[in-house]
Amino acid sequence: MKSTRFYPFVLSPSTPLRTGLSKDDGRCGSTSSPRTAGRNRIYSTWRSARALLVATTGCAAVTVFAQTPPPPQPAVTVTASATATVINDRLQAWLRAEAENTSASAAASQVNATIAKALAEAKGYPSIKVATAGYSTQQVSDKVKAQRWRVVQTISLDASDFTSAAALISRLQDDHGLLLSGMGFSLAEKTRRDAEDSVTQRALKAWQTRAQQAAQGLGFAAWRPGHVTVQTSDGGPVFPMARAQALAGSAGGAPVAMEGGTTDVTVTVSGEAVLEQSRPPTR
Repeated sequence: MKSTRFYPFVLSPSTPLRTGLSKDDGRCGSTSSPRTAGRNRIYSTWRSARALLVATTGCAAVTVFAQTPPPPQPAVTVTASATATVINDRLQAWLRAEAENTSASAAASQVNATIAKALAEAKGYPSIKVATAGYSTQQVSDKVKAQRWRVVQTISLDASDFTSAAALISRLQDDHGLLLSGMGFSLAEKTRRDAEDSVTQRALKAWQTRAQQAAQGLGFAAWRPGHVTVQTSDGGPVFPMARAQALAGSAGGAPVAMEGGTTDVTVTVSGEAVLEQSRPPTR
């Protein structure tokens, strides 16, 4: 009975391999033995696997190194604000003419004539900006009166001279029958911008002082500003509606009494103070 022997083979980089052509083989174009060809395939596979392992390990190391974020720098959020009270220097008022008639055209003609006279009257006050606003025509019906039409048109007044505005509003009510729909006081655009610029500087200085105090209190010798936001706000315009409506029905030619009041302009600064250079602990 024939026995088959198996010879172990350990592959290493130093193991010499034979190529397909043997130096001792004198025949041109002869092939290697099956055992030699198998060894060549195993060695080629081992070299490819080793190269792939080295490349994969290197890429993984580079990826981990690139994705490692730097340690966060300590920061504290600080908020400060400043406010200035500014006298209102802008008046806005709205007056309307309205008429009712069974004929829509007749009601419209009456309103159109009233507004035309009001605009002609307003030309005598060049410091006041006058503009026509809404115009509406509605059909009205109820059980008491017959079906009719109501036409309404509004004009707006914009003035910085309160005395002239009060005189014009009174004349439009007494002489032309207009009704005061509303009146409000606010800051003119330039006044608001100037106030915001001044208050912003004060708010920024207050924020810097508070950031310095916070850094010192936390034991840091220095700080620098991070992301900071600046927001402006005000109390909004004043609308004394009830008083205006009460004066709308007064007669006798007395000017409309008015008081513009004030507006609070506030600027708020909020943001991060990035802390640097910790002080050594005192002994």
